[in-house]
Amino acid sequence: MAKKVAKNSSSVTVGLVQMTCSADPKANLAKAVQRVEQAAKQGAQIVCLQELFRSLYFCQSEDYRNFDLAEPIPGPATDVLSKVAKKHKVAIVASLFERRAAGIYHNTAAVLDADGSYLGSYRKMHIPDDPLFYEKYYFTPGDLGFKAFKTKYATIGVLVCWDQWYPEGARLTALQGAEILFYPTAIGWHPSEKARYGKAQHNSWETIQRSHAIANGVYVCAPNRVGHEPGPKGKNGKPAGEGIQFWGQSFICDPQGQMISKASDSKEEILVETLDLSLIERIRRNWPFLRDRRIDAYGKITSRYGDK
Repeated sequence: MAKKVAKNSSSVTVGLVQMTCSADPKANLAKAVQRVEQAAKQGAQIVCLQELFRSLYFCQSEDYRNFDLAEPIPGPATDVLSKVAKKHKVAIVASLFERRAAGIYHNTAAVLDADGSYLGSYRKMHIPDDPLFYEKYYFTPGDLGFKAFKTKYATIGVLVCWDQWYPEGARLTALQGAEILFYPTAIGWHPSEKARYGKAQHNSWETIQRSHAIANGVYVCAPNRVGHEPGPKGKNGKPAGEGIQFWGQSFICDPQGQMISKASDSKEEILVETLDLSLIERIRRNWPFLRDRRIDAYGKITSRYGDK
């Protein structure tokens, strides 16, 4: 595990919040505020919350009533978090269920700067549709593109969960100048599959994100949910399915993909680490992957598969 570096003009301290959620959006927001404040008191200058922290992970089922969980951005949650950001001089990445207009909803990460100002949003681009992860029912694919946000402390990029499997998203965000990629996440095991597939699934998830750090010469920070969330209730009022066991294990890795800090798979935690941004320059001088890209030869990357 890498040692913390002393704060200086080329360093930034980040905080990741890994927590459980309940069915009460107000309680979840209050818990998130408390966790952000705790991270700030530990020195964090940028804090990232996990994906859709205001509710249980409602995408386990297709239920039109869940659209009532959505809110505008800026809106109630960002108003509360903006005050926290300003009070503690901390930038915040907040993953929210956005109501853009009637019938148009997004899985969106809002970015607030350390003075409480709203810097903008990133809308999740890649939308999964798998058992217990029925996100295509709820979320319109993002249309804001891949973006970098210049906070008071560092230039950051934000992508959301399923985006973390796509090298194109990481690359295009890094090319906007991002020094740190944040991936607010809600991923876990189907309990009945954990024994057989759990280790491989988690290793793949961690490996692909560490590879983004290496390929782009950036830091990667991934806060994930933790704890078991039951499936939707059936007609008898009891959970109809086995639910999801969110695997936690939020982590921070450096531009060489080396693990700096990692949370457990079962507990609520706050990771706080100081990152040396000058390391990006040193790594890219020795591994100049961005320099050696053959941008003249990549035109077919916009084809789905094998198109001539």
